[in-house]
Amino acid sequence: MKKILQTISGGLRSAFARSYGTDSFSRFLFGAALAAFLLSMISGGRIFYWCGFALMIYGYFRIVSGNYAKRTAENQKYLRIKANAARFFRIKRKQFDDRKEFRYFKCPSCGQEVRVPRGKGRIRISCPKCRTQFEKSV
Repeated sequence: MKKILQTISGGLRSAFARSYGTDSFSRFLFGAALAAFLLSMISGGRIFYWCGFALMIYGYFRIVSGNYAKRTAENQKYLRIKANAARFFRIKRKQFDDRKEFRYFKCPSCGQEVRVPRGKGRIRISCPKCRTQFEKSV
């Protein structure tokens, strides 16, 4: 019996030695699965339960997968999306904090956001990116 357990233990150890392991994306998947399970308990909706179950299965699949290149690419894509979202919310937070002193306008030509001081009346704004000029009331 001891020999059988050692054989199984050795087999599992060698199988997990080739696996990808945990990363930021798999931790996010498990957190999202936990949130979905909690939502399913609160709302009683079966859809949240099955979404959480699918997220958990995918997270485990990523951990035991041996395809390092694909799992690394997925993690890099997740980290890029996370950084873009963090930058978006950081910019919006700064705009919210500056709302009493500045107004933000989008350039009609290129879409660049331009910050101008409040209380100047009707002014001509020159876009720093494309040099297009447009008028706005501040």
